[in-house]
Amino acid sequence: MREYDLKRLISDQKLLNEKIKEFSNQQILRTQEIDKEEIQGHIFKSEHNLRFVKENIKLGFYDWVITGCYYTCYHAALALIMTKGFSSKNHYATLCVLIKEFYNNKLTKEDIEIISELLDYQDVLFYVETKNKREDATYSSKLKFNKEDIENLRLKTIMFVSKAKHILSPGD
Repeated sequence: MREYDLKRLISDQKLLNEKIKEFSNQQILRTQEIDKEEIQGHIFKSEHNLRFVKENIKLGFYDWVITGCYYTCYHAALALIMTKGFSSKNHYATLCVLIKEFYNNKLTKEDIEIISELLDYQDVLFYVETKNKREDATYSSKLKFNKEDIENLRLKTIMFVSKAKHILSPGD
């Protein structure tokens, strides 16, 4: 997804709701009972993927690192949307629910107080950016990736998962 499209989704509630309705009608996005075990399973999978990423950096398999970072974030995103009673079989649908349920672009005093529990624009943009890098790594024949960029991506992935875990932790 291009940054322009992301900004439109974030700024246009009507468009966002239309997309969510479209995904629901196609049964790509479903409502479900909140399943704490499944939520924890996605967090476990995120942590597992982070270990995979770390080992593949050591081996120099940077294309797999990019793919691993993306799926690490995707599982964290699935855990988050499940807390709102959704399951998704599509990355774009997942992103739409993330924006609707966790992103807040109207900062009030109350928003400032709970900002640590909300995904900010940079986190949503990072999620999209990681998906695009994953597609490049998966579908192109390019094998060379900048090690510094890879390490930066890994650190952003760790931060995204940490934020998701913080949002999911009860009583914080």
